[in-house]
Amino acid sequence: MADKKKKIEILYRGKKYELVFNLNVMELVQEEYGSVEAWGNLTEAADEPNAKALKFGLGAMINEGIDIYNEDHEENKREFFTDKQIGRIISEVGLQNVAKSINKTVVESTKSDEKN
Repeated sequence: MADKKKKIEILYRGKKYELVFNLNVMELVQEEYGSVEAWGNLTEAADEPNAKALKFGLGAMINEGIDIYNEDHEENKREFFTDKQIGRIISEVGLQNVAKSINKTVVESTKSDEKN
């Protein structure tokens, strides 16, 4: 059976951008923060998520989603977001909303469909 994980998207300036957490994004996070867990602790902070960690994660996830989108839409490619643009997206969507979307994306992407 095909795996149908729920897509998590961010709406920005009238366009939906899928957040993707896959091996490519995991590798970037590990290189920057040492482990996904260390990065997750920064983005899940109860009082205030770490802005730099959120920007990094959102940028990696959105740009991976754009890269995948571009593979299927040769005639209508999207541009990748810069760090400054990612910061603007977070400001518009809201820090807490982005943190929730990022965390939900990681959880959904790492769920195992195997039955033991």
